[in-house]
Amino acid sequence: MPAGSTGFVGRDGDLADLSGRLASTVARGAAVVAVLGPPGIGKTALLRELATRHERARWAGAAAWESDLPGGVLAQLMQDDFPDDPVDAAAHLVDLLRGPEPTLLLIDDAEHSDSLSLQAISTLVRHQRELPVLVVIATGADAPPQPIADLAADRFRLQGLSRHAVAELAADRGRALHPAMAQVLTEHTAGNPRDVLALLDELPGSIWARPDASLPAPAHVTAQVADMLARCGPEARALVDALAVLETVQDAGVALGETAELAGLTDPRGAIDDAAGAGLLDRVSPLEPRLRDPMTRAALLDIMGVRAAGAAHRHAADIVGDPVARLQHLVAATPTLDAELAADVDRLARERGAAGSWASAATLFREASRLTPDRLVRDERLTLAVDALVAAGDCGAAAALVPAVESLRETPLRNAVLAYLAILRGRATEAEVRLRRAWDIVNVDRDPETAALIAQRYVLHTLVRCRGDEVVEWADTALRLAHPDSPAGIESAAIRGLGLAAAGHPAQATAAYDEVAARLPHGAQAQRVTMGRGWLQFIRDDVETARSNLETAVATAALGGSTRITLWALGWLARVQFVCGDWDEALASVESGRTLAQTSGIAIVTPLLEWTATQIHALRGDWADADAAVRAADVVTQDYEMMKIPVLLARAYVAEADADYAKVRRVLEPLTAMAAGTSLTEPGYWPWPDMLANAMVLGGDLDAADEFLRPHEQRAVEREHRSAMARLGYARGRLLGARGDLPAARAAFERALQLLDGLPLRYDTARVNFAYGQTLRRAGKRREADAVISTARDIYLALGAETYVQRCERELKAGGLHLMRGSRDSVELTPQEDAVSSLVAQGLSNREVAAELYVSPKTVQYHLTRIYAKLGVRSRAELVALRR
Repeated sequence: MPAGSTGFVGRDGDLADLSGRLASTVARGAAVVAVLGPPGIGKTALLRELATRHERARWAGAAAWESDLPGGVLAQLMQDDFPDDPVDAAAHLVDLLRGPEPTLLLIDDAEHSDSLSLQAISTLVRHQRELPVLVVIATGADAPPQPIADLAADRFRLQGLSRHAVAELAADRGRALHPAMAQVLTEHTAGNPRDVLALLDELPGSIWARPDASLPAPAHVTAQVADMLARCGPEARALVDALAVLETVQDAGVALGETAELAGLTDPRGAIDDAAGAGLLDRVSPLEPRLRDPMTRAALLDIMGVRAAGAAHRHAADIVGDPVARLQHLVAATPTLDAELAADVDRLARERGAAGSWASAATLFREASRLTPDRLVRDERLTLAVDALVAAGDCGAAAALVPAVESLRETPLRNAVLAYLAILRGRATEAEVRLRRAWDIVNVDRDPETAALIAQRYVLHTLVRCRGDEVVEWADTALRLAHPDSPAGIESAAIRGLGLAAAGHPAQATAAYDEVAARLPHGAQAQRVTMGRGWLQFIRDDVETARSNLETAVATAALGGSTRITLWALGWLARVQFVCGDWDEALASVESGRTLAQTSGIAIVTPLLEWTATQIHALRGDWADADAAVRAADVVTQDYEMMKIPVLLARAYVAEADADYAKVRRVLEPLTAMAAGTSLTEPGYWPWPDMLANAMVLGGDLDAADEFLRPHEQRAVEREHRSAMARLGYARGRLLGARGDLPAARAAFERALQLLDGLPLRYDTARVNFAYGQTLRRAGKRREADAVISTARDIYLALGAETYVQRCERELKAGGLHLMRGSRDSVELTPQEDAVSSLVAQGLSNREVAAELYVSPKTVQYHLTRIYAKLGVRSRAELVALRR
């Protein structure tokens, strides 16, 4: 290990948890927690690191040969003589532990602790609860022995290290892992640090640079498995060998009948009991035996030997019913090139891809490539394997193979595959260059299949460029070249409707989805249609149906659906949940999307997810979380319009919630330059025109707001888009009110509320009422304003939008009809003056106060002059000091 390296990684959260428990003993008193985990998981390392970070820590390590030694653990903890009575020993321990600072008592391998020590510690924590002491008991037992279970009802189960921690541990060991290998090693060892380190030490360095190496079990695991096998009879050994062979290919589950036939057993039940008793099985049920973990499987195969394992795979190919498993067993049994077998595997890979089972297709294409003698065909199959990995949503594994693919000769397929990966990683410029080159060199007449694939990739590319006309053009090209039931044909048909909507043809878009949904009612490929249809329905205000379809698309992920499609479904489902007011559900969808984006390496949906998170946190007044969400969206590359737009909207919502309307305008005005020819001009796609127009009005630029609103209003009317007309209507109402035309403003607001009636858009309804109430109050209609703002407040309160609840209450207070007197200075001031002074005391400028209270800056200055005179202060600084 390099000098200065501790080898202690990946446990910061665990350390923080235990340190927090220790700190809480100051207020709550003595506590006991059991740290559970299998051997090698890092319990001892965690306890030792905890001890180094806290000065008042006492350590003991129990041993099996000392379990009958009375007070063996106490002797280590106390480093002193002690009474042989548990109560007296506890009292003596109390004397040692007294003090203002909390103390740690750490007991490793506690399952071997002697009875006297456990009794003394139990007496201590039960009778001296005021002591700030945390007892941490580490045990490797799955279920702690009864004395420990009685003592430590609070359990802390230590999990395996994450992929990133495993990679860091390898770096500490001087090993540089290929990104794909880091994941393989983590899954193979379940993140157990002891097993990770053993393999890093035992295997040659060249292994770790490869993305596809098959890992053995560490020597200590193989020795342990050999000992277990020695305790088994011949039938149990045959059973576990059969399981090892079958699970190599059929990891999702092995039929007991196939296992018994491969093992040559008529009745396998006795063998199951025998193998389970030896510790080799992790039985899901008595009739579904499984080996306990992947390393046990690897150890069994190593003990079997290459020849025996190959013969078993050939035999398994004659037994298993699944065609994919059959071919994979034949591949496992074939170490040399085999053109005929490679062709069979390739054929099945294409069938799996057509059915949407891309992860299976990726594995099959890789295996077909390995078996292929012809270099050009071998390269093509490797390229298709990468394409299938991207389609499966495993961008990390696909990226790991990019150097291998880039080293191959240039082909249209290679460029299309690399472009696909670039799209999902948000790299628009790279995708554009690769797609253009692919289209330039493909021969459409001789290779229509590849040409259709390139066109379909252009469909994706132009969709996230938000260019509806181009989406439709490329989708039509792909559908002309591809078979309707091919992956390229299905994907293009599933996205074409979104292109029609973005191009201004919503009715045609709906009809297109009706047609393709009738053709593909079920299966993994139907997920694409279900998601796209839900997206379109949300855009068109069919919110409840959109929610149903998007939830279905998310649920399809468990049935083999696409990770990419699942991410889009989560992103738009979160938007649906947000506008409906189900904010906790929306944040749960965002969190699911974040996890999926991180594990898959798909970056393109991250800004959409973080936009929703930002908006909810800002409205709730959780400013730190809102800023964190904006930063998370900013981290990813933003070459694509569909990534840039949500980031700008997120920033604008933070500024609006903070009443910084000048910033809202600065953030959103770039969208006006981006809008031409994109979905930004279509009502319902992106809710930005009303925000920008509102900021213009509150900034006093009324003519610019009027000019900006008109084309958006006209288009919303042409499309008969209710929610867009309502949102634009509230901005128009603001504008008319600012111009002094209250009757027209009132009509605009009432029309907006009428349009929203019957739609489950609670947030939009609150926005309209809030703006309406502010306009009425400025016009002197205080009683009417009070009623409308109260409605807005009630909705915001139900949503949990604390930021706007407070603003509504300030409006009500400024109106004077619901005056809430609380502070000394508010009694001396009018309601409007009190609201102005409160905002100035928060550090807002006159212009910001004016925007917040929807009055002019001159009015604010007038109120400030009167406030200064009434309170006897001469400056803003003195006013701030007085109000604090």
